[in-house]
Amino acid sequence: MTALLAVAERAARQAGQLIRDHAGGAAISDTKANSKDLLTRIDSLCEHRIRETVTAAFPTHTFLGEEMVAPGREASAAALDEILAQSHDTYLWIVDPIDGTSNFVHGMPLCMPSVAVAYRGAVIIGVIYDPHRDELFTAQQGHGATLNGVPITVGTQADLGEAIVAMGSPPAPTSLAMSLRALPILMPQVRTIRMLGSAALMLAWVANGRLTAYWEYDLSCWDLAAGVLLIQEAGGTVTDLTGRPYTLRTRKLCASNGPIHAAVLDSLAAAEVV
Repeated sequence: MTALLAVAERAARQAGQLIRDHAGGAAISDTKANSKDLLTRIDSLCEHRIRETVTAAFPTHTFLGEEMVAPGREASAAALDEILAQSHDTYLWIVDPIDGTSNFVHGMPLCMPSVAVAYRGAVIIGVIYDPHRDELFTAQQGHGATLNGVPITVGTQADLGEAIVAMGSPPAPTSLAMSLRALPILMPQVRTIRMLGSAALMLAWVANGRLTAYWEYDLSCWDLAAGVLLIQEAGGTVTDLTGRPYTLRTRKLCASNGPIHAAVLDSLAAAEVV
């Protein structure tokens, strides 16, 4: 586990350096699911750098990166199913090379790599590196979560009215419709809502208490795996939108400090987010 974590940290830092070096200067090379879902050459470069680092240390491990998979919900779900069937008894690296590509393209310092390691379907290592603040979030199953080596815990808010809740502004039309449906129900009940454009960042910030909760209607495993472990190891709660425990196949996510979790789910249910 220690060796896995060290390699994950090194790979995330290397990708983070590339992000920092090119922030705001990377042209859009393509779009994926639609015109809002952006891709740059730096996404592929970061994924290649991470994969090189992982393969050099662990040549027999399996690798699943976002840029390996065709765009769209069906493609990402199918890719995960296929690779889980093939890698049950091997370590699986799950990587988002740049989470927050639209932020990256526009020079906003809210984009970062997310690196996770799973074994037999359970995430055991999670690393998110924010290169703009030099903040390294790490988690190891059963050993807690840290920020730059210092243990972190989720926030202590026990009332929804004290909560800062994050949510996405997703490019897919169905997901966007669900987000808009939730806003008028959830927003009046919480202290404020934030949309930061990076699932990795919002998950990491729930883990260290900057945010109280984060929910999103449809994400892929590479968006979630590392951040979910961070929150779990920091004492928080992660489920799908019906309250079922998180698995790698979970796409509709609610993550929180724990005490307000049921209230967030109730609000989403009242908004008929299904």
